[in-house]
Amino acid sequence: MSEDRPEFDCAMPENPEIRRLDEWDGQRLRRLADEYASPLYVLDLQRVRENYRRLFAAFPDADVHFAAKANTARPVLRTLHSEGAGIECASAGEAVRALDAGVPSERVQYTAVNPPAEDLDLVVGRWEDGADDLTITVGALDTLDRLESRGYDGRLCVRVNPGVGAGHHEKVATGADAKFGVPYERAGEALAEAADRGFDVVGIHAHAGSGISGEDLDSHRELVSRMGDLARDSPVDLEFVDIGGGFGVPYREDEDPLDLDAVADATRAALGEIDATLVIEPGRYLVADAGVLLTTVNTVKPAPDTRVVGVDSGMTTLLRPAMYDAYHPIRNVAANAADRPAVAQTVTGPICESADVFCTDRSIAECRRGDMLAIGNAGAYGYEMASQYNSRPRPATVVLDRGQEAVARRRETIDDVTRLEQEVEWL
Repeated sequence: MSEDRPEFDCAMPENPEIRRLDEWDGQRLRRLADEYASPLYVLDLQRVRENYRRLFAAFPDADVHFAAKANTARPVLRTLHSEGAGIECASAGEAVRALDAGVPSERVQYTAVNPPAEDLDLVVGRWEDGADDLTITVGALDTLDRLESRGYDGRLCVRVNPGVGAGHHEKVATGADAKFGVPYERAGEALAEAADRGFDVVGIHAHAGSGISGEDLDSHRELVSRMGDLARDSPVDLEFVDIGGGFGVPYREDEDPLDLDAVADATRAALGEIDATLVIEPGRYLVADAGVLLTTVNTVKPAPDTRVVGVDSGMTTLLRPAMYDAYHPIRNVAANAADRPAVAQTVTGPICESADVFCTDRSIAECRRGDMLAIGNAGAYGYEMASQYNSRPRPATVVLDRGQEAVARRRETIDDVTRLEQEVEWL
């Protein structure tokens, strides 16, 4: 655990467990959209801090690593590092971004999943160039061969497949998916082999899935229990036991927030006594409700079975509804929206796909062309999953922090989209 973790008061009555979409200042959101245009991601860094502090209050003896795949915006990485978090990286690109953001290498963990050669070359290259305290997590024994052939003998963690998966969707229940980790029954063998081959074996890692709710607590408890047993039977001394993250947030307005204290108590009871530090890897929990997506109504079209509201964002801007059938709260933040009736409306984007829909027949204050809509809980896996499909530029991101604001990512242009194109002379 980092020894220079800043001091703060964990008892924060002004720090609610979830920030609902209605709690965002509609006037400020309209002003941001007017100034920076839409679509626009807005991230509140103070809310990121609050989420971290609440999590750390529940897990005071754990080392918290932020799962960067949820949001790699540099201000987010720097904010969480300044609070004491390490950064867990699912790709070489994320590891480079963490290092370039000023996160010291001893606080960076690269969790390689079937890593391409270029990824290993890049991470090992950074290790050779001075990032010699970073940790590489491997999920297959042949990755040891690949690291060894590149001269790597540094800090190494073994990812274990515990056979227990959970999460908000079958596509993110990683714990029981053979793609991820060394089979539990072979984990001890993998640890011993890695140590015998000269790697500095420091930990074990497992992850049940993403978006875990209170209903998944039994699966979480089982995973943690297995990792505790493995740690106690480990053939090598371990510095840490990493149980992943996946802590969920309530996307629907009527859902209760995760009972962190109950999760923490269940985790400690299931883990048991171990001579190693507990590591947790939250991603979504720290950033989801810290972000909103602002989008402008372009078209309002009556249809036989619904009222279609067309906006300037789509599945290229926020993919989760199309990919996971995910629910995101939507609010009309027009100046006089509160005076309008709530109407069943289907909010759709400009992409030529039937899946390009944010909601179907949802009751929202009647939308008119030019209105601004806010889509909530967009701070996690929003911009990170954005694409240039249909040759559409990705949006800008503005960060807010205690009365200040700045552009963290500029808006792409068509020139950005086509920049990699090359002329083929023989055509």
